[in-house]
Amino acid sequence: MLAIVDSGGANIASVRFALERLGVPSELTADPAVIRAADRVILPGVGSAQEGMKRLHAKGLVEVVRGLTQPVLGICLGMQLMFESSAEGETTSLGLIPGRVALLPESPGITVPHMGWNTLTIRPDTPLLAGFSPATRFYFVHSFAGPVNAFTVASCDHGTPFAAVVQRANFSGVQFHPERSGAAGARLLQNFLAMPA
Repeated sequence: MLAIVDSGGANIASVRFALERLGVPSELTADPAVIRAADRVILPGVGSAQEGMKRLHAKGLVEVVRGLTQPVLGICLGMQLMFESSAEGETTSLGLIPGRVALLPESPGITVPHMGWNTLTIRPDTPLLAGFSPATRFYFVHSFAGPVNAFTVASCDHGTPFAAVVQRANFSGVQFHPERSGAAGARLLQNFLAMPA
């Protein structure tokens, strides 16, 4: 069973539809027992880090998510919340991935938010990104991003390099929206579903 953490994000419905198109049933839940018992967990999210953490705290899910041992995929804000902290609202986050999320810098020809399709620089031998070429494009909508560090398995560039995909133990995160990235997004979700539980 795949559990989608009911964190109140606006992208939850589109994530569920993307899974349905793959024939994968999912349960939207804030029940700690259901989340802990799931084979895989998706942490979605859209909006600010401050509000995202506030919702997780209100539902008693912070320690639940931190303690998960099955494969977990954070999407967009869900990925950002996996870092230690965010400059957005000076937020203390889940602390699953070292680093601090920061505002993308504006510069000539570079607008923030970063919105649209972009390619990735992928680290070799990354199961979550198996089957993708350097030309594969994913859909991004964000103003804040995590740093490129030892846990970055794919980076992207929008005026400055940032973490597009991170992984540490059973926790993975993607800054882009696989549910809005067409065939490439569907392939990434399939890769996640194929990861050993």
